Amino acid sequence: MLAGMSTIAFLGLGVMGAPMAGHIARAGYNVIGYNRTASRAEAWQAKLADERLDIAIAPTPAEAVKDADTVLTCLGNDDDLASIVLGDTGVLAAMRGRATFIDHTTVSPAIARQVAQECSARGLLAVDAPVSGGEAGAQNGKLAIMCGGSADAMAAATPIMEAYALRIVHIGDAGAGQACKAVNQVCIAGVLAGLSEGVRLAQASGVDTDKVLEALSGGAAQSWQMENRWQTMVRGEFDFGFAIDWMRKDIAIALGEAKAEGVSLPVAALVDQFYAQVQAAGGSRQDTSALIRHLPEIK
Repeated sequence: MLAGMSTIAFLGLGVMGAPMAGHIARAGYNVIGYNRTASRAEAWQAKLADERLDIAIAPTPAEAVKDADTVLTCLGNDDDLASIVLGDTGVLAAMRGRATFIDHTTVSPAIARQVAQECSARGLLAVDAPVSGGEAGAQNGKLAIMCGGSADAMAAATPIMEAYALRIVHIGDAGAGQACKAVNQVCIAGVLAGLSEGVRLAQASGVDTDKVLEALSGGAAQSWQMENRWQTMVRGEFDFGFAIDWMRKDIAIALGEAKAEGVSLPVAALVDQFYAQVQAAGGSRQDTSALIRHLPEIK
C-alpha cells in the first residue's frame, strides 16, 4: 500500500513517540494520534499544523485504532502496554482484521510474546520493535530498531518504520526484539560505568579533558557515549532525554531475563545500584549519563 493511502494510529506521543509519529506524517501517511495526557497530543497536533500537516487526534485509544491499517504504541512499561492493548476492551480488540500492530515500548519479552499470541488469535500481525538512539535519534529519524515477529509482520511494518529509522534488524520470532533491547541496555550500562570513572580520573589528573577526549576518540576506547556525553558529563549537564527512571526499568527487565536463563550479570546489577544512589539524590529524571554522580566530584 502506498504512503498516503494508509491510515496509521500512533498511541503515546511522548519524548520518543511524538517525533516518530511526525516522521510518519511527513512520509505521507494519514496519522491519528492518541496520548493519555490530551494537552500533549494537542500540542503535537499544533506543531505539525505549522508544517501544514493535517493530523487528527482521538479521544480514546479505541477511537484512534478502529479504522487504522497499522497501530503503533510507544508507552512506558509492561503494565501500561497491557492495560491499553490486551483484553476484550483493549486496542487489539478494537483493531480491524489483518491490521498490523507495532510496539516500540521497551517491555519484557514475555509480554511481547503474549501480545503476539493475542494478535494471532485475532488475525492481526505483530512486531515487537524497541528502539535505540534516544530523543535525538527520534527527532532526526535515525533510530536503530530491533524487531521480533514473523516475516509477514516485518514485511508489513518495515515501510512505516523506515520513516524514522536508520537501521531495522529482524532479530527473530516474537519477543526477540525485546530480548535484543535488554542486551542493548546491559551494554550501555557497562560503557557508562567505565566512562564515568574515566572522566573522574581525567579530572583528578588535572589534564585537559577536551584533549583526552580528542585522543581517546581515535582509539579503542571510542564509543557513542564518549562522543556524545563526555563533555556534558565533565560540565555536569544531564538533560538529554532518556531518564534514569527508565534505564532502571530496562535494567530490571534484563536482570529478570538473566535470572530466568541462569545467567549472571554482575556489572549490570552493580550499575543498577549506582543508579539507585543517583535516584535517591534527586536524579530520577536526569539522563543516563548522570551515572557519574555516584562518584564524588573532583574539587
